[in-house]
Amino acid sequence: MTNSTSIESMHFEFDGHRHPAAFTPVLVGVVGSGNLEVMVEPAAHDRCSVGIETSARGFEAIWAAVVRDFHERHHLAGVTVSVNDMGATPAVVSLRLDQAVAGLKVAP
Repeated sequence: MTNSTSIESMHFEFDGHRHPAAFTPVLVGVVGSGNLEVMVEPAAHDRCSVGIETSARGFEAIWAAVVRDFHERHHLAGVTVSVNDMGATPAVVSLRLDQAVAGLKVAP
């Protein structure tokens, strides 16, 4: 029997070239039914690392497209992004990702 309430984990890595100025971790959103939280933390590498924990299983291709689009907009480097999802739509995911990096000071 398959456990339909289990969490699916995904990890994506991107080469980045826009390092934000020093910052403390940023947390936006709330984990709850149909929503998610996003945390952005500084990292000691030159990549944008995105880890996702989601209750919506079987949507890896959609997650890959959403985080690839996010990275193409921001080209961040030296950050780790953590997403805890409870079934948010791709539009809400994009909104929360953009909200999380909105206050970062990043060179053009």
